[in-house]
Amino acid sequence: MLRRVDVCIYGGTPAGCAAAVAARQEGASVVLVEPSRWLGGMLGAGLGPAQDCPMPDAVGGMTRNVVFGFGDWPPRARKGFAAWLDREGVPVLFDHRVQEVQAEAARIGTVRFGHAPFDGCGVPAPGFSSEGSHVVEAKIFIDASYEGDLMAQSGVSYRVGRESTDAFGEPLAGVGEPTNWTPIDPYLDPGQPESGLLVGVDPDHGLAQGSADGYTQAYNFRFSVTTDARRRVPFGRPRRYRCEEYELVGRYVQHLVQEHGDDQDELARRLVGIFPGWLNEGDYNYQRASLVTIAPLGESRHYQDAGWDERSAIWRHHIEYLRGLHYFMSTDLRVPEFFRVRTAELGLDRAMYPDTEGWPHQLYVRVARRMRGRYTLTHQDVTDQFTVDDSVGLALYGVDVYPVRRYACRGSDYDSPQIGVATEGNMFIGGSNGTGRPFQVPYRAITPQRDECVNLLVPVSLSATHVAYAATRMEPVFSVLGESSGVAAAHCVQEDHDVQDLDIPKLQERLQTRGQVISWPELPTDGSSPIVAARSIPVADGRAR
Repeated sequence: MLRRVDVCIYGGTPAGCAAAVAARQEGASVVLVEPSRWLGGMLGAGLGPAQDCPMPDAVGGMTRNVVFGFGDWPPRARKGFAAWLDREGVPVLFDHRVQEVQAEAARIGTVRFGHAPFDGCGVPAPGFSSEGSHVVEAKIFIDASYEGDLMAQSGVSYRVGRESTDAFGEPLAGVGEPTNWTPIDPYLDPGQPESGLLVGVDPDHGLAQGSADGYTQAYNFRFSVTTDARRRVPFGRPRRYRCEEYELVGRYVQHLVQEHGDDQDELARRLVGIFPGWLNEGDYNYQRASLVTIAPLGESRHYQDAGWDERSAIWRHHIEYLRGLHYFMSTDLRVPEFFRVRTAELGLDRAMYPDTEGWPHQLYVRVARRMRGRYTLTHQDVTDQFTVDDSVGLALYGVDVYPVRRYACRGSDYDSPQIGVATEGNMFIGGSNGTGRPFQVPYRAITPQRDECVNLLVPVSLSATHVAYAATRMEPVFSVLGESSGVAAAHCVQEDHDVQDLDIPKLQERLQTRGQVISWPELPTDGSSPIVAARSIPVADGRAR
């Protein structure tokens, strides 16, 4: 089936929904294509709309006036997004994802979206069904997905993993220092390196601190649990459960019992860090202060640039790992009895996700591909060392990077240089308030290079370094950039412009009329950023934009 529209938006994330509504309001015909059966992305899968917005005054437009009103309860947020798009007359094609892109002379002509429905636990299919594909022809495309698949298949270049410190002059970039180092033996047979490493422990890749690598921060589900029998869905024992795959957990539990056994409250707090994790406004999240927690750490590096066969397996592995972790913490005798009993009573909350047996339908893909756009946001932008004249929205958050790997290393900074296990990559610089001052996101950061694509906008997999993306990647920011993308797309259609040729002052005037906030008052003359580099690294001359 062929469908012709002015603007095609891929991804029913908050950014995609805002883009579709904005383009429609600006007079363009649109279609929104969503791979799953649900709208709202992470705002319908555990995150609250304003949860990662420390300064609401820096957010404007539909994000503040509409999206923030959907509330923090996932079912309500999903219904809110669906009702909003229905009210605005935005047609949505569910259960379809990018299959093939036809482009010529740096211009996307058509995109085939194949039918690939999610399963009963909300896991995406590894392949496409034989029927039900749709071909969309549009003048402008917007990739609002977390993975950036439309962008990648359109021939637009991108980055994955972490840059080195000298690539963009970012002292926080690249391989970092070990965190959560714990003196537990990482080998299958204790004291025997030749026996291999425990499941869940990587060998140290040996790259120097500050080096680039392919790792990126952990993904996890933001899930809810309950003991209420009316809503409780048992986690269940994984079909292929093997206790030895959780030996790292067992040794970590033994360490915690040895360290905190005399203080049951502190021991319980540490064990909760393993499972169910960190309680954040009703849902559980990754506890970054724990060596072991609710995510199979290190999987994200395989996901970010993979096909859906591998991504589906990784998504499934996150579910099976979490099931196995619950079972282990409920049954293994190394876990104190009081905590085993408490954990066994927990189940998934069916009320949150009735369509998927209590499992969130969206894995928290914190970062995947990042476009190599016309402007690359760096840590210097985050700390307000640069201003731009093509701002289309503001961002404000700390550099928020969850651990990227867990590996065997020596505790050289401790009393004994014995081998142990540590995480690495964890940063939360400045806390949720970051510098305390919003930074601008330029239009060039959501547009590709001209020779790569002239009719695509990318508000989610935008152009930023790993460090800068970590301060930009919050859903309110994506939603703001989605609205700006939708307005820009409609104007490109009306004026028959490539995305690189849009009249920026005219776009900004329209955005501000719509209520978007694209600038912030200047700092006082004696103002300075509270963000301090974690280590001293010489800054390279020049910046790649």
